[in-house]
Amino acid sequence: MEVKFLDLKKQYSLLKNEIDSAVQTVFADAAFIKGKEVEKFEESFANYCGVSHCISCGNGTDALTVLLKVHNLPKGSEVILPANTFIATAEAAVSNGLKPVFADIKEDFTISPESAESLINPNTSAIIAVHLYGHPADMEPLKKIAEKHDLKLFEDAAQAHGALYRGKKVGTLADGAGFSFYPGKVLGAAGDAGAVLLNDEEKALKAKMFCNHGRSLKYFHEFAGINSRMDTLQAAVLNVKLKHLDEWVEARNRVAKMYIEQLSGVSEIVLPEIHPETLDAWHLFVIKTEKRDHLQEYLKNCGIETGIHYPLSLPEQPAFASHMSYCGGYRALKESHTLLSLPIGEHLNAEEVVFVSEKIKEFFVKNI
Repeated sequence: MEVKFLDLKKQYSLLKNEIDSAVQTVFADAAFIKGKEVEKFEESFANYCGVSHCISCGNGTDALTVLLKVHNLPKGSEVILPANTFIATAEAAVSNGLKPVFADIKEDFTISPESAESLINPNTSAIIAVHLYGHPADMEPLKKIAEKHDLKLFEDAAQAHGALYRGKKVGTLADGAGFSFYPGKVLGAAGDAGAVLLNDEEKALKAKMFCNHGRSLKYFHEFAGINSRMDTLQAAVLNVKLKHLDEWVEARNRVAKMYIEQLSGVSEIVLPEIHPETLDAWHLFVIKTEKRDHLQEYLKNCGIETGIHYPLSLPEQPAFASHMSYCGGYRALKESHTLLSLPIGEHLNAEEVVFVSEKIKEFFVKNI
């Protein structure tokens, strides 16, 4: 048996008629930039999440960059973010002339509020909470910390489409949020795409203009912006997939529960937990084991695809070598070398989940 980590071909085959029809409509209209499908997606995704404004853009990195840009944080000020996340979170800060400061993570891979607060100083301007792997960060204490110290609080929701925190959709829990629709996400396009979510009309208008060369009218530019627009083909694909997002999140939760049930007796691994006050999107199902590399090789030889997210924490990356003194994250540094992502998604059936679980148990029996 072969078990794919991600199966976009299967996903497309199940939605082929819907996607092909949507794409054909875009070609028939020949409106490839800022077509009607883009406006439709912005409205639909805003309604789905429960915010006033969704501003589409070219990718998730731009979404975070624009989100910080429109809040006009002081140049050179510090932005606290988790040490274990994709580099885009930190790139958004750097692109705005801000200094990323790396906080430790909790057991569930999200930013530790205690670590974040310990790093606050007079030069701190914001905190970015990352809903890593689809697990909602603990936003309530983070909001209290941000209010106490008069800081902005943002969400990097690039991996958490459809997730809930205390009954509310992620992307609605702070001063704004950035989403990615990279093809491998829970809600993925057929290429790069992103979006900023805001409840502030003035900032939303500025974000919309900034993504489109700073213009309010054609050839009338109020300021220098960037060219970061979601093309109509991506919006058309996302409009089809958005209708299936809740069922996909539900399927991922079923797979996660099966893994936890199947692997709960394996003492050599640490499993992610299911929290009663959240609904995880389960973008990734990440286990921890000191024998990570050997287990990954064993599973590969069994026909099982896995991933590592991420092999190095951000303070260990050459790009941020000068930031090591700012890192409050011992756990993040240590655990980045133990993380292994198992296959998860709506493409998996029960037989495949059992197969993966049995091979993991088999590995540890053989390697005791």
